[in-house]
Amino acid sequence: MYRSIISLILLCLAFGSVTADNQNLAGDREALDCLLEPNEEVKLSSQIPGILDSIRMERGDQVKRGQIVARLKSGVEKAAVALAQARVDFGKRKLVRNEDLYRQELISIHEKDEMETEHRIAELELQEAKEKLKLRTLRSPINGIVTERHHSAGEFVGEDPVLTLVSIDPLNVEIIVPVSRIGSIRKGMTAIVEPESPAGGSFNGKVDIVDQIIDAASGTYTVRVKLPNPGHRIAAGLKCWVRFSESKF
Repeated sequence: MYRSIISLILLCLAFGSVTADNQNLAGDREALDCLLEPNEEVKLSSQIPGILDSIRMERGDQVKRGQIVARLKSGVEKAAVALAQARVDFGKRKLVRNEDLYRQELISIHEKDEMETEHRIAELELQEAKEKLKLRTLRSPINGIVTERHHSAGEFVGEDPVLTLVSIDPLNVEIIVPVSRIGSIRKGMTAIVEPESPAGGSFNGKVDIVDQIIDAASGTYTVRVKLPNPGHRIAAGLKCWVRFSESKF
């Protein structure tokens, strides 16, 4: 009888240990480690080589899409625009002066066509000169933050980047998922993301990418979540934890 009681107690302890281990495993399957990363990084360079006339941004500055961030020296290009504009203005006045002569048949249709064609060519040359001048101005292609400034005013730039910009709204949440979870995470699912300190808190994102290829060496695959980050309240580079829900985001 005594031995039976001891055996029963040991069996209960063993069962409790197994149950606790299973609960821990279930808990591990609920939350996965993740990393918060910028959704886009741009190494901004000039389309043409030249000398930097000014650069308005420093590391850490916020930029808007289309905002001017740097200019190249452009004296020659500005002069070309002024010259092309003068030719357009002259051609326009010439057309006006000769319109009456044409109506009075004092000039031929051929001469009128030549003047109109010359004026159109002058307009196209003006457009070309303006486009060349635009190339001397660097604008941000994204809403984001300057993370690195590679040059200063007076330096020559070519194909190498002038500034590095990143976009952190939304953030990319990168997750390495064990192969045992395959099929449980689907595109469009809600992801509950909890960044480490100092951000803290809990934020809802949406599954954007579920890789379909397994890394055989590690037995894992990658999932990406898009996490809205208005006001840049969450810093990129933080570690985080993520759980997934069937509810719509």
